[in-house]
Amino acid sequence: MTSSSELLVHIRRADPDRYFTSLFAPADKREALWLLYGFNNELARAREVASEPTLALIRLTWWRKVVDGAQRNHLIATPLTKALNQGIFTRADLAALIDAREAETAAIADFTHFMAYVRGTAGKLARVAGKLLGEDSDAVEDLGTAYGISGVLRAAPFLARQGRSLLPADGTTEKQLVSTAQALLKASPPRAAMAACLTAVYAKRDLGKTYRPHGLADKLAVLNAAVWGRV
Repeated sequence: MTSSSELLVHIRRADPDRYFTSLFAPADKREALWLLYGFNNELARAREVASEPTLALIRLTWWRKVVDGAQRNHLIATPLTKALNQGIFTRADLAALIDAREAETAAIADFTHFMAYVRGTAGKLARVAGKLLGEDSDAVEDLGTAYGISGVLRAAPFLARQGRSLLPADGTTEKQLVSTAQALLKASPPRAAMAACLTAVYAKRDLGKTYRPHGLADKLAVLNAAVWGRV
């Protein structure tokens, strides 16, 4: 059985941005958020650790079976099955997150497909987190999508060195993607789901700038947003 301390250590290492924002959620919701974010990290790793796209699809199929009810002895899969059986998450929501990750196994053709990808991954993840906190909100999804765009832009130079890209292949410029994300950042986060929206603070600080690691100033900006209830 996975303990909450194991989940905490895992997600703090695997997804430090979302781990920090989870600390602004009610205490009784944090463990479920860590589990959700840990699941998302496993889906993101499917293509990262696979030597070819087919192997990534196999890893995603493994997770699809878990969501469908297969029992697995695994740091994330075991408690995830329990959470699904308890109704903490819906199978449809988690299956949608898996489906969206399939876009990473091939070139993303154009802006429309790119937006479906970032909305289906980071945007949908934020929405599921918001639902966990009591708000099923388009605004939460928009803010999560903006963070997803920012994340793709931050990762682009590193992926390029691996011969990969998650950017649209139709010539959509970085400037266009930044402008799209900035428009999404105008959404007003519902106070109850603020912890699901705070990654948008990182996006706001990163968009249009060269890569830099997140540090203390970024955390202070997140703290300020949490206090005032706006990103």
